[in-house]
Amino acid sequence: MRIADAETVRLLEPGDRVDVIAAPGASSGEASGPGTGPGVRSRTGPDARIVVTGARVVEVPRAAEGFQDGGALIVLAVPRPVATALAGAGATSRLAVTLC
Repeated sequence: MRIADAETVRLLEPGDRVDVIAAPGASSGEASGPGTGPGVRSRTGPDARIVVTGARVVEVPRAAEGFQDGGALIVLAVPRPVATALAGAGATSRLAVTLC
């Protein structure tokens, strides 16, 4: 799966446990709505949701040379239904991870 922030992925190692967060519509870097107000900027916005908790990192592939889209790949070990949810979230949202 592709994580939006490559710098975060550089901190990961195989065996780490992560939560995966999906932030629909967050590509502009700002959000509006409940929980945001004048002077408050949110990178995730009110629509961010946790897709999976405690997923095990299997591999952190190196970035392909010359490929610079701002994201980075990670491989997670998850049950098939969770993999389906992650694929759907990745198609419509920017994905982020947090260490558990």
